[in-house]
Amino acid sequence: MSAPLQASALRLVLGINAAMFVAEFAAGWMAESAGLIADSFDMLADAIVYGLSLAAVSRTEGGQANTATASGLFQLALGGGALAEVVRRLVVGSAPEPTYMIMVASVALVANAVCLRVIAKHRDEGVHMRASWIFSQNDVLANMAVIAGGILVATTRSAAWDLVVGAGIGVLVLSGGYRILRAASEARRAAA
Repeated sequence: MSAPLQASALRLVLGINAAMFVAEFAAGWMAESAGLIADSFDMLADAIVYGLSLAAVSRTEGGQANTATASGLFQLALGGGALAEVVRRLVVGSAPEPTYMIMVASVALVANAVCLRVIAKHRDEGVHMRASWIFSQNDVLANMAVIAGGILVATTRSAAWDLVVGAGIGVLVLSGGYRILRAASEARRAAA
């Protein structure tokens, strides 16, 4: 696939994720939801990864591998941030609003499903696009987890489910970072 088509796809998903980060972080803060805040960090990570991937579209395989490495490291940092937020809420307490969690995560799920579909066409076009594909998959899973967490908080009246979901998303983000670092390393070896 041509670089202009990759760039167009990446610009679209970058815009979607940047907008959803702002909306989801604000909603997560107002709803006192560690799950929504962790998911917003994942959206921010994706927006940055898409931006880095956009910069790597016309680079060599080695340059794309370097971009993927930066993306993976950033993903690890944000995963750690999500886990830190869970610990903070565990210590200070929170009362997540389940209806808000479910509604916001449902909107995010639609946005991420669109991103996943857009990126799917390009996932085999370089390690930078593979990184974007992995992040998009993680987003869909994280959104479904927040929806499930909201349902569990509503039915059990326990904020613990929100913390479990937030921790799960943090681990998912960390896992995605490690997967990208591994793919970048493999691409670097293949290019050598």
